[in-house]
Amino acid sequence: MSTQPVTTHAPSVKEPVDIPEPQSLTRERLRAWAWHRQGLDGSLAGSTAEQVLARAGWARSVGGANPYLTLFARAGIRREQVDADVLAHRILELPAARGCTYVLGRDDFAWALQLGRDAAESAFKVVGRLGVDRGEVTLLEEQVLHTLAEADRPLDPRQLKDELGDSVRNLGEEGKKKGATTTLPTALGLLQSDGRIRRVPANGRLDQQHYAYEPWGLPASNFDDDAARTELIRRYLGWTGGATFKQSQWFTAFTVAQTKAALAAVGAVEVPTAQTSQDAAGGDALWMLPDDVGLLAAFDEPADEQIQLLAGTDSLFLLRRNAADLLADEDQHKPALESLALQADLPDHPILDRGRIIGLWQYEPAKERIVPWLFHGPTAAVTQRIAEVEAWIREDLGDFRAFSLDSPATRQKRIDALAASAEASGAG
Repeated sequence: MSTQPVTTHAPSVKEPVDIPEPQSLTRERLRAWAWHRQGLDGSLAGSTAEQVLARAGWARSVGGANPYLTLFARAGIRREQVDADVLAHRILELPAARGCTYVLGRDDFAWALQLGRDAAESAFKVVGRLGVDRGEVTLLEEQVLHTLAEADRPLDPRQLKDELGDSVRNLGEEGKKKGATTTLPTALGLLQSDGRIRRVPANGRLDQQHYAYEPWGLPASNFDDDAARTELIRRYLGWTGGATFKQSQWFTAFTVAQTKAALAAVGAVEVPTAQTSQDAAGGDALWMLPDDVGLLAAFDEPADEQIQLLAGTDSLFLLRRNAADLLADEDQHKPALESLALQADLPDHPILDRGRIIGLWQYEPAKERIVPWLFHGPTAAVTQRIAEVEAWIREDLGDFRAFSLDSPATRQKRIDALAASAEASGAG
């Protein structure tokens, strides 16, 4: 394979890095490469939850079942083991990049929380504009810590509010408009971002958004803020196998200057692809870790089917928000899919083969079944995997919620739409 030398943007890397010619990095090849980097090709079979999250990336948690399917799809880990790992603090759900909650492994707890601190501070700025000074919030933080220390069990926000009484200020109608009805959530967010308290799933499950709080006392990270940003970029590029500058910025919420500095610090290489174009959506060059450039150059796309059913918030999509790139060109022009091709986030859960979206699915709990729409009809491998995931949902979860407010009733319209599309196309 012909290559061209491209120098990296880090002074510590002395030698140029050879990368494939752009025309060899087609959308199809890059789909399979991202699939491999995400461990969806079977390479993470038998791994622990910590190992999966370190390799594939933190699992987005919004009160849905994505963290469970993330671990089941890649390593066959069942819910009972995941819940035990949470209870043992081997993995936890914490506010990290952009202040969003993810399930991550214990080696990442401290510096990931550090990344989410700006979001907690932003929440304070909101109540600050409503006349709450820092001293009031600091006092409330100390009272929360004292109350939790005295309690014989974790306390949920309502219980905390009852215990704290007038120490929690109601911010009235103006606060409600700004999403801050009282001062308690701000104090809880700041305490959590410092590792002084942590959220506990009320029933031990990650897919039902009912939480209580308990004291924690996590030691601070050894990273300064620049080092934490550098580490996130290193992990992010490793999880994705390469991402555009804009995609990196979206996930990290770093400024342009911070992103450039972090990319330089890890020696990232700018890699043109077959789709690179100033006019094409998502067609910017990829930034990659130097070692990954060589691995991509030697990467061969798998010849046999590799079927997975994933959540719409799986890291394969969420890290880069590039669902349209995972659709084949002929599928993007299907009438029912044209709007999907323009969306950053998927309205349904995807069925994939080696990184290509070949269908969509939802779970219908009343009938204990997956309702699929396959764009080109099922193969034996697709039918088998649907049956396996259907049985896992039935046995481990009971339902498959996309997010905290998802329910069979709110989902029914999407279920009916998938069933109608499958019937109309003769594929399902």
